[in-house]
Amino acid sequence: QVQLVESGGGSVQPGGSLRLSCTAPGFTSDSCAIHWYRQAAGKQRDWVSSVSADGRTTYADSVKGRFTISTDKTKDTVYLQMNSLKPEDTAMYSCKTFGSLTCVMKYNWGQGTQVTVSS
Repeated sequence: QVQLVESGGGSVQPGGSLRLSCTAPGFTSDSCAIHWYRQAAGKQRDWVSSVSADGRTTYADSVKGRFTISTDKTKDTVYLQMNSLKPEDTAMYSCKTFGSLTCVMKYNWGQGTQVTVSS
């Protein structure tokens, strides 16, 4: 099995930017989609954005126009560029592979990366 690795989180002021990374060795070869989720303290995990194996992107309404998801296939890495951050974006961000049974079962959730937006 493969462990997903998220990175790039941190503390920023409102209006700031961060770029998160999700590395999943082999996911492009397996033609997996990648979904980003976030979970604020005491709340349920929410879907944020997805990129399919063929590059189609989708976003939650709450982040549309501010976040951009992209893929670097040479690095088996998916990025989440987050601009115009708001305090309500504060959460633990995690990624997961989806698609075929291989995509679901082969790749394990990572530790996540914490994003804190405050003044």
